[in-house]
Parts: sequence; C-alpha cells; structure tokens
Amino acid sequence: MTLLKKIILICLPILLLGCGKYSFTGTSIADNIETFQVNYFQNTADLVEPGLERDFKIALEELILNQTNLSLVTTNGDLIYEGEITEYRISPTTAQANSTAAQNRLTIGVNLRFYDKNEPEEEFEQRFSFFFDYEGNEQLIGAQKDTAIEEIFERITQDIFNATLAKW
Repeated sequence: MTLLKKIILICLPILLLGCGKYSFTGTSIADNIETFQVNYFQNTADLVEPGLERDFKIALEELILNQTNLSLVTTNGDLIYEGEITEYRISPTTAQANSTAAQNRLTIGVNLRFYDKNEPEEEFEQRFSFFFDYEGNEQLIGAQKDTAIEEIFERITQDIFNATLAKW
C-alpha cells in the first residue's frame, strides 16, 4: 500500500467525523428543529397597501423553505414567526429647484416576534425595515410597485433569516 493511500485511510474518517453539521446557506439549525410556522402579519401601518400582509407571509415562508430543509406547518411549529407590518411610507428623498421631489422612497417596516420552542433563550422581538428609491416624476404603480415591494421583502426576509437561522 502506498503512503498516499495510508494517509487517506487514516485521515478520511477523521475528516468525516470532524465535519459535524454544516449547511451551504450558513444556517445553524439544531438537529431537533424540523418545522416552522409563519403566522399572520397584521398590517398596522398608517398607509395600508391591500394584500401586503399576505405577500410578506408568503415571501418569508418561501425563503425559509428554499434555504433550509425545514417543513412548513400551520400549528405547533418548532420555530414561530409572527408580528406586524408597522410601516408603509412614501417620502421624498431629494428635492429639485422647483420644489418637487427628484427622488421618492418607499419604506416598509416589519415588527417580528420569533419563538423557538426548543431553545427559548433564542427568542426575540425586533424591527426590520428596508426601502426602495424611485424617480420623483414617476408614480409607484403597477410593475414598478411590484418590483419595489419584491425588492424590499427580499431584503427584509433575508435579514430575518440571518437573525433567526444564520445567527448573524
């Protein structure tokens, strides 16, 4: 037997046993966590966009399903996500000489409560928000509004994922 084969036979079991649980998405999910649930996120923002709460719930569910092997359940989840959409606001960010907005910003804020039935010390409540800027002479309707909300939800849900499952 060659020296290389001996080294491989000795080192391979050590490497395999030493790897432990690793995820390519950077998650640190305990072995006893198998399910998650996303409860209704009530829309309590001053300006209510119809369907926003449903779209956010779906976006969060899809992100967790796509980046983990957790199963989505409607009750008794190992991990529970719930909260409120607290902000949906359009505001000018820069002005032009004629006192009109050169650029506007859509901001969406979400208050999240996270529960872990197996590790209660990991539970927390936190606010997450993000924004989308668009030209001041454009209206936020149709495809542009859909794109704005999609980009904001992508960022907020990823931040929630990082805070709850990636632990960073």
